[in-house]
Amino acid sequence: MSTYKKEVGTAVQNAAGTLSGVVEGQLWYDSTAASFKYQYPNVTTAGAWATGNNMNTGRWNLGGAGTYNAGLAFGGGEPYFNETESYNGTSWTELNNLNNARRNLTGLGTSNTAALAVGGYDGAQRGYTETWNGTSWTEVNDLNTARSLYAGRSGTNTAGLVFGGYVTDVVANTESWNGTSWTEVNDLNTARNIAGGMGQTNTAALGVSGENGVGTKLAITELWNGTSWAETTDVNTARSDGATGQTPTTSGVWFGGNAPGVSALTELWNGTSWAETTDMNTARRQLAGAGLAQGNAIAFGGSTGPSTGLTATEEWTGAGAPIGAWSTGGDLNTARRHAGGSGTQTAGLYFGGDTPPITAVTELYDGTSWTEVNDLNTARSFIGAGNGTQTSALGFGGYIPPVTGVTESWNGTSWTEVNDLNTARNAGGGAGADNTSALFFGGYDGSSPIDSGRTGVTESWNGTSWTEVNDLNTSRSSNAGNGIITSALTYGGVPSAGLPAIANTESWNGTSWTEVNDLNTARYNLGGAGADNTSALAFGSTPAAGITELWNGVSWTEVADLSTSRTDMGSGGIGTTSSALAAGGDDGSPLAATEEWSSSSNVVKTITTS
Repeated sequence: MSTYKKEVGTAVQNAAGTLSGVVEGQLWYDSTAASFKYQYPNVTTAGAWATGNNMNTGRWNLGGAGTYNAGLAFGGGEPYFNETESYNGTSWTELNNLNNARRNLTGLGTSNTAALAVGGYDGAQRGYTETWNGTSWTEVNDLNTARSLYAGRSGTNTAGLVFGGYVTDVVANTESWNGTSWTEVNDLNTARNIAGGMGQTNTAALGVSGENGVGTKLAITELWNGTSWAETTDVNTARSDGATGQTPTTSGVWFGGNAPGVSALTELWNGTSWAETTDMNTARRQLAGAGLAQGNAIAFGGSTGPSTGLTATEEWTGAGAPIGAWSTGGDLNTARRHAGGSGTQTAGLYFGGDTPPITAVTELYDGTSWTEVNDLNTARSFIGAGNGTQTSALGFGGYIPPVTGVTESWNGTSWTEVNDLNTARNAGGGAGADNTSALFFGGYDGSSPIDSGRTGVTESWNGTSWTEVNDLNTSRSSNAGNGIITSALTYGGVPSAGLPAIANTESWNGTSWTEVNDLNTARYNLGGAGADNTSALAFGSTPAAGITELWNGVSWTEVADLSTSRTDMGSGGIGTTSSALAAGGDDGSPLAATEEWSSSSNVVKTITTS
């Protein structure tokens, strides 16, 4: 007779502690703790900002409407702009202009096909109202009180609310829109300008922060119930000139602004109180925002100083998204920095570097521990790599001294010298599939003065020889790289001695390099991993840091830091964005520490009863 136990097995396994091999969602009984436990995905509790593609026209004091993947930007200045752009979640497209060019206007609307552009300034305060139908703007009835609104807003193009602003001084005026005309309703309790506003109707709104008539930054928050305003919990940091999406009055996000001083602050509203969360990547004021939920929003335009006119876009993903994490792996046998790496997290290869002195040591990783194997023929540091597998890899260039073009091929057992690079150099980025296919880009060629030696030279390996192909757009050394010879990525580095690190990212399509969205944090001597130009993991920095960023083919997002801040891990990387290694490096002295990256980490939860 068949039973459940015979067919399926025991439903809940017993273990003294954590169950070996436990998977996401699995339940077991911990006999040591005398409790039931299960494993579930770890998720972010704070949220994160990621870089998006730039607007076509940089501007400040512009209007915004729509959602994070269907946004609308219009107006701004100075000079006064009438340009309109639409965001599809990836890029901005120029559309038909406003009828009246102006700045200090505000926007209403929950999509990029139905919006309202209200008020503004073009040398005089304006009550202009224009409605957008997805194709063009049409002038409709003006506000009762002409003003530079760049102030609070709530609702849609048929049921909206605007409040505060500036006429000859700050005002508390509130007006309600019914799809045809504006009606004056009860004023704010506190007159203010350049404030934030949230809400998706003209019967429920939140007026946030702002500035009074003598330039004092306000923390005051007011709640509109369809009839009147009531003061509620203040924001944590008083500021003006920030932005919001048109999120509900029970769940919102308020970002950027002037505190005083340009701010990157982000605060979340839960319907009762404000909580500070992850800062924006670029501090800015006079920006616009869009988004209908606390978990998804975009920030665009603005300024970092007087009239700078930013094009930068950032995308907000709120709490609850799955996150990755670094965990401790087995130490290298030989602590070192400036080495080369190839392979995967469970089958890694690490070679060369300096301890100091410069070494030829080669080690293999099996997912648990490192084993020393046959050395390189030529000891060197700053070696090019980042390609191949544990049984088929290539090590190229480096520093002996001097700078060298020596190339060696690994067959899983030993290294063999093959044809040199055309341009000897070190500290560049590498990519490739195995010892027959590789790409080396950037680096330092040993020239004096050192400034002239930072290069954009790119060379491709066909299994026999190197061929020069199209250069990087930005010459640099100490950059990271990943991918294969038809699809690669490079990021970070330094363009010249004495200049700061750069955040520039470039994508390789097999023929040429294209500049794409920058890292959030400019840095050099970082590590990198990833399969192609649509996915990458950047980690570490000089000076030693744990910063880790994830590339999704469009933008970088900051994720969990390395446990051990470090620099100088060497060119290339080991693994992919879902499963990578960070080995060696320097935190003041050469490291043996290895960390393993998992793109989705899990935590153990104990089931309690009461």
